[in-house]
Formats: sequence, structure tokens, C-alpha cells
Amino acid sequence: MATPQATIERVPPAPAGPDGERRDIVRAARTVLAREGWRHCTAEATAAEAGVEPEVVGRHFPDHEQLLLSVLLDSSVSVAATLAAVAESYLAEITDLRQDLIALGRAWLAPLEAFREHFAIVRHISAEVTSLPVEAVEKWQATGPRQARRELARRLRQVAARGLLEITDADQAAERFILLVPSSVVQRSFHGALPLVRHEEDALIADGVDDFIRLYGPTTSR
Repeated sequence: MATPQATIERVPPAPAGPDGERRDIVRAARTVLAREGWRHCTAEATAAEAGVEPEVVGRHFPDHEQLLLSVLLDSSVSVAATLAAVAESYLAEITDLRQDLIALGRAWLAPLEAFREHFAIVRHISAEVTSLPVEAVEKWQATGPRQARRELARRLRQVAARGLLEITDADQAAERFILLVPSSVVQRSFHGALPLVRHEEDALIADGVDDFIRLYGPTTSR
């Protein structure tokens, strides 16, 4: 089974002129946001990271909060698209339900490595959520976690249609798969900041898949 290619967070070298300057500022904002969090990613901090004066940042992005929101949403969309590709690849053909779900669970964790800056931002957001703009949190959830869950639900619904799972609510099943399987590793590793050893990850994923199959597997497999 082919593993989908993750979209790595990488900004191409900036061209000369205003477009390149703007791209440098976006890249700097993302770096500061990942390192310092939302509250400390000021226009001044972004300017210092980009090597420009604060007024240059203001000229390109008069509303710095909207710049941070666009950085967060662009990153979330990339992660959600990668996870959608993972779900499509690993659930398109099932040969061994348990082993294929275990492979899906492991592949679902690949963005922790491929999108390190994104998950550094997520760690900060988790700590700052009560002081963040409600709009920012809601849009992040809608374009990132909820979108990934919807795509997983769509694929699980197709698996159920083939008689390999017994699911009445695919959205709930997708949420439970994420909670039972990859989230156990995500939480213990603090979104990849402190990676677990491979055998510990394998055990958590396998245990989560077994719990998922007990809930949603065909009656004969329970």
C-alpha cells in the first residue's frame, strides 16, 4: 500500500521586490508564532524575525492578527489535506481490517514530523485558547481538525458499505477512531514535541484499534 506524500511546510526562496518581502514576512510570522505563541507574535517580533522595520510589516499587513490567522489556517488546511490523502490511501482497499487500521493509525501520525511548526503552533494555542480570538479558534477547528475528521468519516462510511464495519454514525465513528488511536500518541508526545519510542507507539495504536474494532467491527470479529 502506497504511503501518500505529505506536504511539507516549506516556503520557496523569496523573489526580489515587494512579493518577496511579503513572503518573508509571512514566513517570519509563522516562525515566531511557532516559537512564541499567538500573544507574543507581535508585529515587532515578526519584523525582527524578517529583518525589516515594523512599518514594513504594517504596510503589507495592516491587521497583524489577520496575518496570524491566515498563517494558522494555511497550515491547518495543509495538514487536513494530508490526512485526507492518508484516509483515502489506507481505507481504499481493506485486506486485513485490524492490520489496515493499525497502518492507518500510524500514517495519521506522520504530520507530526512533516509539519513540526504547525504542531508547535497548536501546542501554544492549546495553552492560550482562553485568550485567543473566538474567530481564530473556530476557523482553525473548521479548516483543520473537523475537516480531517469529515474526510475520515466519508472513508469509514465506504468501508461500512462493504460490510467490513458496522457503523450507523460515521462522523461519530471517525471521532472515536481519532480519540482511540492516534490521539493516544499525540497526547502522550505533546503533539510530537517529545516523541515516544516505536514499541510504545505501536502498543498504543494496536490497543486503540482493538477498542475501535470492538465498537464497530463486524459482529463476527468482536
